Amino acid sequence: MVKFINHKLDTIMKYLSTLLLFCTVSILWSCSSTKTESSETDNIRTPIATEKMDYNEAFQGAWTTSYFNDKNEEVTISTIVIDGYMAEAFYNKDAKKFDRTLGGSWNIEENNFNLTFEFDTGDSTMVGKTGSLAFKLKNDKITFKGDDNIWTRIDDGKPGALAGAYLITGRKRDGEISKRTPGARKTMKILSGTRFQWIAYNTETAKFSGTGGGTYTTIDGKYRTLSSFLRMATG
Repeated sequence: MVKFINHKLDTIMKYLSTLLLFCTVSILWSCSSTKTESSETDNIRTPIATEKMDYNEAFQGAWTTSYFNDKNEEVTISTIVIDGYMAEAFYNKDAKKFDRTLGGSWNIEENNFNLTFEFDTGDSTMVGKTGSLAFKLKNDKITFKGDDNIWTRIDDGKPGALAGAYLITGRKRDGEISKRTPGARKTMKILSGTRFQWIAYNTETAKFSGTGGGTYTTIDGKYRTLSSFLRMATG
């Protein structure tokens, strides 16, 4: 009886040993396969999608910078870039003195800002020509190649409700509006979210007639302005 039991025990132990060996091999095989699959998966790099900045949208709004002239006076530059048009004014805030204005239509190609001049009180020979400047835009600041100035964003076309570029096509007198067809002589008003500038000029003769600008609000549906500069041509 004891021999029979011992025999049975030997048989059971052999069976369990075989079963344990089989399980161990299976586990090792499974781990090896998983590791191989994991290694193969790790070697596959999923491309990271990078969203390219829309500079034509990013430039919209008002920008400013300043510099000191040869008289050690600080000159402020205020630029409005909106809806394909740009107006830039140079003025001395302390002396309340207008210095210069320029502008026209603009577009961006790659990292180049292109401006086709429609007016330039500093150099009228630029009217009709296109200038191009390479730029860098980061964190609401712009730098241009060859220029040490850093342009800082004033607004992005908000909060004012009138942001845009407007070509004046008529005048209201005594309750009546007289319309005219725009030609070479133009009067435009360009507004960002907080800044405005109007300009009167002639693209054929490059003659400049006048400009004015400053800040504005449209609170409660009412348009209010505060002028920072005004210049009318004398000849």
